Order: sequence, then C-alpha cells, then structure tokens
Amino acid sequence: MELALQSSLFEHAERRHLSGGAWIDFRSGWLEDADALFAELQHAVPWRAERRPMYDRVVDVPRLVSFVDFADLADEPAPHPRLKHIRRRLNDAYAGELGEPFTTAGLCLYRDGNDSVAWHGDNIGRSRTEDTMVAIVSLGATRTFALRPRGGGKSLRIQHAHGDLLVMGGSCQRTWEHAIPKTTRPTGPRISIQFRPHDVR
Repeated sequence: MELALQSSLFEHAERRHLSGGAWIDFRSGWLEDADALFAELQHAVPWRAERRPMYDRVVDVPRLVSFVDFADLADEPAPHPRLKHIRRRLNDAYAGELGEPFTTAGLCLYRDGNDSVAWHGDNIGRSRTEDTMVAIVSLGATRTFALRPRGGGKSLRIQHAHGDLLVMGGSCQRTWEHAIPKTTRPTGPRISIQFRPHDVR
C-alpha cells in the first residue's frame, strides 16, 4: 500500500539558514495518515532498551531504540513497509542536493516526558568532517526539538509535532547540537524516525 504524503513535498516548506553553514528545513504536517503509522510502529518495530557507561556507572538510555539498514534488507521486509516508502520520497526530494541517498533509519520511542536525548551532534562517521543531512519524521506527542551552536550561543526550540518533518543539513551535525529535553508536563509517547546516509550516525 502506497504511503499517502502531501501532493507536493515542498508545500508549506521553510528553510532556515543557521550559523556556520548549517540549515534546517521544517515541514509541518508533512506526513498524512500519521495516526495509523504511529499505532502500527509501536507494535511492529523490535524495540530494545540500551545501557551505556556514564562517568562511574552504567545507566539506562532514556528511550527505546531500533535501527534499520536498508542495504542489509535486500529483498527482506523492513519492520514496517512504510519505512521504505518514506525513505523513497525523501530520496526523491533530497538525494540530488545531498549527492547520495538516505540508507538507514534509526527509530526512537519516547515513552513519556521522562524519556529524552541529551545535547549531541550526529557526527559519528563521515559527518565528523563532511556536510550531510539527517531527516527526522515525528509521530505521536509533540516534543521540543532544541538546537544550539556547538560551543555556546542562543538556542532554537521547535515544537516537533505529529507528522512533522525536520531536516538538518549542511554543517549542522558538526557546528550545532540538538536535543529532546525531558518535560514535567504530562505527555504521551512519541516516535522519532531519523533517516541518514551511509556512514552517518
């Protein structure tokens, strides 16, 4: 079944140029039929909990995660067929500018306001030295997506809502950091799907 998206990917588009050669695209309500996809992904994706060392102890990562490498799938199905459809549409829109396709999808399930991700850049691999893009589709509860210049400066806070697309491009992963802060306000679950090119994490 074909994923229903807006007829024109660039309707309601806004590109904002940041400092240091970074930019973001934000498309509100980009993904149609987001309700069904959110409910299906909650059950279809093989979510896992992770632990990581922090200072002198090992702590739980405050979200559930999953990862898809489309090159490894070959003819095998993705955890959900719509992931391939979204990837194809993003490649149609951005691969020419990027110079290569998106090849992986990282998924995060934020179960409530206690789940979060700390300030970081996706700069493992080629993105440590090269410009790249990371495209993020948000499903479920609205959460604050915060960005700030690496090394300090005024932050930018975006309300990343159900069905919204956010693309970080240029030098963004090297010169800026982003985070999903914890919130004390009652909030439901959110799924973030991050599409990246090869050797960018």
